[in-house]
Amino acid sequence: MVTPMASARYREAARRRARKRQKSILERHAGRVLAIALLSAVALMTLLLTAFGSSSAGSPQPLAESSVLPGGRPQPQVVATVGTLRLQLPVAQSAVTAVGYHRTSPGALDLQPVGRQGNAGLLTRVWNRIVGTPRERLVWFQLSGSRGPGTSALNVGAAPGTDVYAPVDGTVVAITDYVVANRTYGARIDIRPNDAPSLVVSLTHLRPDPALTVGSPVTAPNSKVGIVLELSRVERQALARYTQDAGNNVALEVRPAATLTIR
Repeated sequence: MVTPMASARYREAARRRARKRQKSILERHAGRVLAIALLSAVALMTLLLTAFGSSSAGSPQPLAESSVLPGGRPQPQVVATVGTLRLQLPVAQSAVTAVGYHRTSPGALDLQPVGRQGNAGLLTRVWNRIVGTPRERLVWFQLSGSRGPGTSALNVGAAPGTDVYAPVDGTVVAITDYVVANRTYGARIDIRPNDAPSLVVSLTHLRPDPALTVGSPVTAPNSKVGIVLELSRVERQALARYTQDAGNNVALEVRPAATLTIR
């Protein structure tokens, strides 16, 4: 027979066991929450550090790792667009040191870069990681110049002497002197694209190929139009910040044919 006192002790013991079980459950739950919070913090820090360090603003980003000497014909690869016009890479992939954009003189059209900006801000890179933006093989840099940031001029870095090929299919409409500090350094080659005859693609920082003349038809990327010149001694090359050399390059612009001026 169970006495009232024994029943009270039994109920008290049962309450103590229930409180212990509840406390144990709460402790386990709190432990899981703390572990999840710590793991989330570690993951976030890893993401930030990876995104911050993956494309340092001072690190060169060539298109391909290669010890091949400058020269050779590039493989077809679109590097920029403007409207429906597609600009092909004008030098061999193995010779590219870096690709950059900046603002140039009025009248040049803004180009749409193809690829990923290598010196994008931290928040942009973190966002791209979060949403799973594909990592593009072609990396380009926003260059700062006297005219401020922009994309109306495209600089494709390559060592002096590197062969330069036509970036579009079209016809050479002008070959004029390229003047820096009242001295001539190579030429500006103007090409009217077959796909956009109302535009003119201009290339500078190069010496024209002797076989090239006004009226010559060219095809991308098969027609050689010249070689890259050494201009770093007479003109500051903003691309040098992202290369292991002086930042020499071939420069491209696109303008409406009606605004083309012969210099």
